[in-house]
Amino acid sequence: MASPDLTLDILCVGAGFAGLFELYHLRSLGYSVKVFEAGGDIGGVWWHNCYPGARVDSIVPVYEFSDEKLWKDWSWTEKYPDWKELRRYFQHVDEKLDLRKDILFNRRVVSAKWNAGKDRWLITSQDGYVVSAQFFLLCVGNDSKIYIPDYPGINKFRGSCHHTARWPQGGIDLCGKRVAVIGTGASGVQVVQDVGPRASQLTVFQRTPNIAFPMRQRAIDEETSRKMKQELYSTVYRRRRQTLGGHAYDLYPKYSYDATEEERILFYEDLWNKSGGLQLVAASYLDIRLNQQANDELYYFWRRKVLERVQSPRLQKILAPEVPPHPVGAKRPSLEVSYFDTFNLPHVELVDLTQDPIVEFTENGILTADGHEREFDVIVLATGFDAMSGGITQIDIEGTDGISIADKWAKSVQTYLGMMTANFPNMFFIYGPGAPTALSNGPTCIEVQGEWINACIKDMMDSGVKCIVPLHEAEEQWQQIVSQSDLAVLYEWYKKLL
Repeated sequence: MASPDLTLDILCVGAGFAGLFELYHLRSLGYSVKVFEAGGDIGGVWWHNCYPGARVDSIVPVYEFSDEKLWKDWSWTEKYPDWKELRRYFQHVDEKLDLRKDILFNRRVVSAKWNAGKDRWLITSQDGYVVSAQFFLLCVGNDSKIYIPDYPGINKFRGSCHHTARWPQGGIDLCGKRVAVIGTGASGVQVVQDVGPRASQLTVFQRTPNIAFPMRQRAIDEETSRKMKQELYSTVYRRRRQTLGGHAYDLYPKYSYDATEEERILFYEDLWNKSGGLQLVAASYLDIRLNQQANDELYYFWRRKVLERVQSPRLQKILAPEVPPHPVGAKRPSLEVSYFDTFNLPHVELVDLTQDPIVEFTENGILTADGHEREFDVIVLATGFDAMSGGITQIDIEGTDGISIADKWAKSVQTYLGMMTANFPNMFFIYGPGAPTALSNGPTCIEVQGEWINACIKDMMDSGVKCIVPLHEAEEQWQQIVSQSDLAVLYEWYKKLL
């Protein structure tokens, strides 16, 4: 093989929270580090996510780096920042830490192969550029590979059609347009409530109802920001490492049925009206994800709140069905401001895909099973991701046994500590499969995992160890722990990493 174009200690893939964290800290340790980023700028998902209504679901200052030199002269304007403010924040981080000089943009990694003779990875990008690195860090996150169902005729549509995570950087003017939104996950909810009042016609295609909680958004003025920094920030950053989900709040230290019915109702009312957000699950009773009866009670509390806001009896049944579509918290809850109210608008239609599935895309729109062809100017694909492992398996990574990571994980994803996997030496991944990830606040999980990985690399470098790889037995033990229903067991394991 020809000589590599670049030789490094460490190559990171992805310039979001994880990639920037690793670049700064590993570079500070004196190692040669570069980041390859497929997108055109820093921010990871917050460079790609520029669709209408896109914003975070974790409050600030929880959703940011904990380094004081980054937050002391940065002020957020909202409790839940939108994508524009997140981009400004990443530019601030770049200016403070001088990161850009070691990031190569528009460079997508397509393959990697371990060279056992040299104990190094040979990593190739889409343009044929080859890097030799001792360590290979996958900072691609859990939602980097988009998923688009194989709709017949999707390329026939003559209007504008885009996945939310591949939204045009220049945006699309949706005012007065006939818009379709396929999917009602987090991005679907955000697009619907943003576009609904502006579109001339909005049609929402729903497969699964979204058990979305109220966001309770609010502005943050400079004086409030100053006081928060002075009085709370340091405490928040310490506290978020002590909680199950990496937030500043944790599960309420009581089981559901140790409380009276009246106590539970008032408790939920307090969470709903004062806090909202993810706290409806993440700050609820200890057994909310373990006791089906308790979980159902929370669902019916939520359902009553939604029925009060939706006028049409038909839409009530579709948006908030009598039978829960899944346990509350089984999926990461979405947050909304006016999502359910949007369906009261006369020009907004909801199509239940369980009753009238999409048959095909046509030149002018979408044909459903009831024979109705709806015409659109813009179709928004809020169809989600090949989540958790897809960002990793889309890269052709070959392990020591000649088997790719995609083939190894084809039947089940197996990791050690959610950061490594057997047969792939010196390869680490952050905020990926087998870790708290989707159940946690991203920056918290990233900092905890990143610190562990960096300490491991430093110890290896200091002691002259060339290679590290988990045993299959250790991987199997971790898999058993992850599979256990009691989240507290997993939490205890992760506390050992702090």
